[in-house]
Amino acid sequence: MNVLITGASGFVGRAVTGEVVRAGHAVRALARRLPRTDDGPVVWVPGSVVSPEALSEAVRGCQAVIHLVGIIGEVGDQTFERVHHEGTLRVLEACRSAGVDRCLHMSALGTRPGAASRYHRTKWAAEEAVRGSGLRWTIFRPSVIQGPGDGFVNLFERMSRWSPVLPVVGRGTARLQPVSVGAVAQAFARALDAEVAIGKTYDLCGPDRMTLPEILATILRVTGRRRIRMRLPGAIARMQAGLLEAVYPRLLGRAAPLSRDQLLMLDEDNIGNPGPVERDLGVRSAPFEADIRRFLA
Repeated sequence: MNVLITGASGFVGRAVTGEVVRAGHAVRALARRLPRTDDGPVVWVPGSVVSPEALSEAVRGCQAVIHLVGIIGEVGDQTFERVHHEGTLRVLEACRSAGVDRCLHMSALGTRPGAASRYHRTKWAAEEAVRGSGLRWTIFRPSVIQGPGDGFVNLFERMSRWSPVLPVVGRGTARLQPVSVGAVAQAFARALDAEVAIGKTYDLCGPDRMTLPEILATILRVTGRRRIRMRLPGAIARMQAGLLEAVYPRLLGRAAPLSRDQLLMLDEDNIGNPGPVERDLGVRSAPFEADIRRFLA
């Protein structure tokens, strides 16, 4: 089938696009910044998910849409509300106008009504829009995603090259359940023509439930480095995050590497149940240490 993928140029988007192509589908890829190289079977379409005109052009002739667009930090008019909620509404409108009735949506583990973080609240609003769209939908909620080029494991690995200390932001007791980017890509590709996945919301998470200190210890073990893991007190972390939020968008034009909204999420468990996606789609993430050993090596 012909599949439109939004956010195709991002870390997750590149993996999903590759897996969908390998599954034999034709891909139209919507992205605000187009890649510099030709991706062969992928037709790139410039545009934003908040642009009805770009979406109308991109979705024409497609039978399904995979909506991956999301941000972890805000810059200018790229706010959580505009990108997560309004962008999803625009995608759903474009699907209905073009007669596309299959929509796969990427949300986030921890999304729920009344969440502490604006990230999770706007992701919940987007989920509600998808569920009420009248389309044949599937929602995926990944935990922290690791893989080549991620902004999580690789961030701490790079930091450990030069810094004698790795910061533990937040209380350090909340549990995460990291999932490999390959498993996420497989889930989207296999769900495209899987009737069993229609109308379902799946957690995407790996087999390991780990605290941030345990994750850092694993990264250090894999890289063979010895570093001090030091907890950053909450007040200092919030002050630092506030400063980064003020400086990065204004001077560098990009989201801060740490925000106050992220601090709220880091103090919550981010765990789920991988059983349903394993049962329905045959997707299972590799254990955390084995997976990062593969790409950090």
